[in-house]
Amino acid sequence: MSKSHNQKKTAGRIEFGKRLKRKRKEREYTQEVLAEKAGLAPNYVGSVERGERNIGLENIIILAKALAVSPKEFMPDRE
Repeated sequence: MSKSHNQKKTAGRIEFGKRLKRKRKEREYTQEVLAEKAGLAPNYVGSVERGERNIGLENIIILAKALAVSPKEFMPDRE
């Protein structure tokens, strides 16, 4: 069975997830703590960190607020 477009790991999603995870760990939050602060499910946070989700703008903003960072800190660099 093939993955849908929203479940495909892409370089951008993977980099976004790495940046999110780095910020979370800098604050010494578990996925559960971040999820609670953001009002999201822990498995959702985990799937974003693994690059499995095409995260929407609203959730990017919510996660940034929960981590007290700018949303642009999660964005992959463009070449």
